[in-house]
Amino acid sequence: QVALVESGGGLVQAGGSLGLSCAASGRTVSNYALGWFRQAQGKEREFVAAISWSFGDTYYADSVKGRFTISRDNAKNTVYLQMNSLKPEDTAVYYCAAGLSMGTMRTTNGVKSWGKGTLVTVSS
Repeated sequence: QVALVESGGGLVQAGGSLGLSCAASGRTVSNYALGWFRQAQGKEREFVAAISWSFGDTYYADSVKGRFTISRDNAKNTVYLQMNSLKPEDTAVYYCAAGLSMGTMRTTNGVKSWGKGTLVTVSS
């Protein structure tokens, strides 16, 4: 199992930027792909982005492609999400997630561990 702790949420105006971090811990962190999901109030949790641990391959939801960037620092066991050109519809609780592969963790069913979430609010 992998433990995940997010940080960096907050309030930002539309068009602004915000960065999230997720610290992963556990003996088998390198066995997992890491990523981000988000859940807006009254909506289902949705995939945002994922990154493989070994090669740094990335995958994004269409709704954030070109605006968000996922990256990782293997030495720190940390994954980041840089969010630019934020829109009010990006407002949500953002969850760090770990899965066995980038392919399987694009849905909530494929996630093996979840962080507790951090709130991002984008004002118009």
